[in-house]
Amino acid sequence: MEIDQAQEPDYDSVKIDYVGFVDPYAVEGMVVLKSDNGKEFHMRAFSGETAKHISSFGDTEGEAAPSIYKMIEEICEQNELVLVKVKIYESGAVLRANLYFTGKKDLVLRNYRASDAMALGAFYNIPILVRKNLLKESIEAE
Repeated sequence: MEIDQAQEPDYDSVKIDYVGFVDPYAVEGMVVLKSDNGKEFHMRAFSGETAKHISSFGDTEGEAAPSIYKMIEEICEQNELVLVKVKIYESGAVLRANLYFTGKKDLVLRNYRASDAMALGAFYNIPILVRKNLLKESIEAE
């Protein structure tokens, strides 16, 4: 499954620019996703545990992958599948995501929680695509 931006005119590729917490108790996580053209999408209202996992994925040292991500990795390995991209979009009032796998055959899992899909994108270091209408101009703090 190729990742061709020409085939994704409604989406922009983003990178995780910031991972943190909304509250002092680290119950609610948040991330700032930033596109190459500087536009941002602030995503929140997901577990602080997921935010902690996303933060740990860049560490070369530390604990092993969380069990759910390790489980998905093992399922993919046993079925000769590779997660190649994640697409985040709005579905009503909630954020959802499609996960795109390739291998023996192409597979698309649709309408999953965006926070879990984004965490998998960070875990595998693969493209995370966000629907363009969700991206806003960056607001610099003074």
